[in-house]
Amino acid sequence: MDSLLPALIAALIAGATDRPAWLAAILGERFGKRTGVILGVIAAQVAIMGAALAGALAVRGMMTPNARSLIFGLALVFAGAGALMPAKPPRDRLDGWRIGALPTSALGIFILAFGERVQFVGFGAAAWGGSSLLAAAGAAIGAIVAGLVAATLGEREWRRLPLRAIGLAGGAMLVLAGLVMALGGLRLI
Repeated sequence: MDSLLPALIAALIAGATDRPAWLAAILGERFGKRTGVILGVIAAQVAIMGAALAGALAVRGMMTPNARSLIFGLALVFAGAGALMPAKPPRDRLDGWRIGALPTSALGIFILAFGERVQFVGFGAAAWGGSSLLAAAGAAIGAIVAGLVAATLGEREWRRLPLRAIGLAGGAMLVLAGLVMALGGLRLI
């Protein structure tokens, strides 16, 4: 659990104002039937965190515990800094995609989320945690929850949420936690 919970919380906070969640809200409203969008969110985030897990497992054995703490700390700092920025909608709303709710959601969110801050948090957590698999699972669950809420609400209701306040509060928490972890990895605190 010491690997799952920090990754879940960090991914949920980072993903709450990220573009993949906003795309899930757009697609949830567009398709009306939320089931296909929800399944697409789950598929995309599991695939994204699978890639993060593979990357973390590839480098984890070559890193000292302090280096792993530094990587996770930096991931949290960068995710928090991204969350502090005003949320922007995705550029492409996938209006031209005519392949159905599930494939549109799965592919669109996967493409948009690949290399985003939540994947970096998942990578950092998997490299840092006692159990890489639990850390990646926690990050996937956090990202999925953010996407599920967005898809269920739809874009109109999603935009009514205090996204700016959520981003500022969550971003500040991530930056602070990341700085503490990174400085600990550097043995400065």
